[in-house]
Amino acid sequence: MEKIYLSDVGPKVSPAIYGFYRWKDEDITVAKIEKIFNLCLDLGINTFDHADIYGGYQCEEVFGKVLSASSVKREDVVLFTKCGLLLPHPSRPDVRIKYNNGTKEHVINSIDNSLLKLKTDYIDIFLLNGFDPLCHLEETAYVLRKMKESGKIRNIGIVNFSVFQHQLLSAYLEIPIVTNHIELNLLNTSAFDNGQIDYIKQRYMRPLATSPLAQGFIAESSDKRPLRVRGKLEELANKYNTHFESVAIAWLLKIGALPLIGSTNESRIRHIADAFDVKLEHQEWYELYQASKE
Repeated sequence: MEKIYLSDVGPKVSPAIYGFYRWKDEDITVAKIEKIFNLCLDLGINTFDHADIYGGYQCEEVFGKVLSASSVKREDVVLFTKCGLLLPHPSRPDVRIKYNNGTKEHVINSIDNSLLKLKTDYIDIFLLNGFDPLCHLEETAYVLRKMKESGKIRNIGIVNFSVFQHQLLSAYLEIPIVTNHIELNLLNTSAFDNGQIDYIKQRYMRPLATSPLAQGFIAESSDKRPLRVRGKLEELANKYNTHFESVAIAWLLKIGALPLIGSTNESRIRHIADAFDVKLEHQEWYELYQASKE
């Protein structure tokens, strides 16, 4: 895959990104991460998305071991990681409830911990994982600027921020935000209605679509709406001689979105990679959009 700019100020990433957001505690082994890591590299995917909480707070550390033990140079991969969302887990008895913490202290500690676990000197893109209305956002923005100036992080992003939350952080930050991870797929098109897609494009960023295959519901659900969408996808898949999941991803690519792969299913990962060979016609995009709405 030819690398592309995530926004008008960079950085370059693979046009599909692999994320560990659906990995569970039992998934986190060196062997399994190494297998997915190598598969992604074989498919041209060199960009990997992490968070402190993924895989029961274990994923960063195990991935760091895999990366450091591989022959891949650090500068040949792009690493995202994030903090802000906290989840109860046996390893974190201090976390009683799912909540957001965007305070400057938490951000500083999280960046340092992520650098240590990932065994790297810098993070290509560091993201705030959700909006915390209780933090002093101007202080958090100041810390993010200082972390970027120090070289610990090279770019700043956000996850599931509304348009107004995005604007508020931007006003305090005074440097570009390069990505906003939003859920976008043929079963969740709300980003078209709430202004997120429009504002992302206004800020010269590419939409980054989490759950691009709706967590498998497009393929596996027997509900009326997914069945209707899948029927249209299968019709187009026959035309393009491909898998219907590849067509679902091609629908996202048509608007310039980057799919954030979360599946551990190797066939599904390959279907996403195959989508880049599918060039939907203008009306076909709208046919799928209509199928998702009816």
